[in-house]
Amino acid sequence: MTTTKIALVTGGSRGLGRNMALSLAQKGIDVLLTYHSQEAAAAATVAEIEAFGRKAAALPLDAAAISNFDAFYAQVATTLQTTFGATGLDFLINNAGTSLGAPIADITEAQFDEMLNIHFKGVYFLTQKALPLLHDGGRVITISSATTRHSYPGYSAYASMKGAIEVFTRYLALELGERGIAANVVAPGAIFGGGAMLDTPEMRAYIAQATALRRVGVPDDVGGVVAFLCTEEAQWINGQRIELTGGMSL
Repeated sequence: MTTTKIALVTGGSRGLGRNMALSLAQKGIDVLLTYHSQEAAAAATVAEIEAFGRKAAALPLDAAAISNFDAFYAQVATTLQTTFGATGLDFLINNAGTSLGAPIADITEAQFDEMLNIHFKGVYFLTQKALPLLHDGGRVITISSATTRHSYPGYSAYASMKGAIEVFTRYLALELGERGIAANVVAPGAIFGGGAMLDTPEMRAYIAQATALRRVGVPDDVGGVVAFLCTEEAQWINGQRIELTGGMSL
């Protein structure tokens, strides 16, 4: 008898996270997603997942508030029992985050700390505290960025934290290997319709011209890859960075 798998997707209420959550549901995976402030959007995403015949729930989470993570996982444990009839998770998708564009000369310590807490320290300890709930044979997938390979003015703090997460993921893959848990990074490039990109005709034209496939990226280019990494077909992919840019700046 096949047991239904469960994924925890942070920042799953809208944008890329919503697409990931829906793509996972289409693969037959139940989804527990988090939201920061968009409770209505989270509820709508839960309803969409349930329309696929899958179980779903949403919990609030500030991905930068590390001191609240123990209380968050207590909520996760309760929700797993009440909504999913389960005691653990199979997949952790570290997606929640924000962006920041500012020159090095202008970055404040507060801005730097915000990027650190959301994109590195928060991901590090959210993952650490998930380990007791994560089943052997599970997966950890963390969303990074193409800015760790390409350098763009204004993204030094953001990209530095994403680079740290890519190193952390290789160590996760090494240390969790004995439990059969694989850890990988997905690094999207410019994605339009995901909530973060400045979406203008001029920007779309610029990105398309710089991309080998001569078009811009959309959320569907990301969610399906994340869902694939949670399938049996992807079980031998481990410790890898998968860039999703359509071949940008080759």
